[in-house]
Amino acid sequence: MADHSFKAFVLDQLSALPDVRAKAMFGAFGIYSGEHFFGIVDDGKLFFKTDAQAKTAYEERGMKPFTYASQGKMLTMAYHEVPADILECAPELVTWAQRSIRIAADKPKKVKKPRA
Repeated sequence: MADHSFKAFVLDQLSALPDVRAKAMFGAFGIYSGEHFFGIVDDGKLFFKTDAQAKTAYEERGMKPFTYASQGKMLTMAYHEVPADILECAPELVTWAQRSIRIAADKPKKVKKPRA
């Protein structure tokens, strides 16, 4: 079951961001700023969207990527756990979030193909 108190804490810490909100997703929460999905709250942890360059800052601190099980396989998404010291400092957390929002905004949108 999703941790609603942790989600509320995360949203409070990120309240300086425009239109920040959480949406339930598969037992966790997706974190959005406007239309950009940039974070995941799951099992008392916060994960931010990363790219090849940004993930280095997370990996240097020993932070792991977000993984989940699907059809008997473990899959990894381009999201990494936010370090506790960053999570506790709202201004620093907002800075890290803004980088993740830019990464999400730069990602090309998937074009849905019409069904034949």
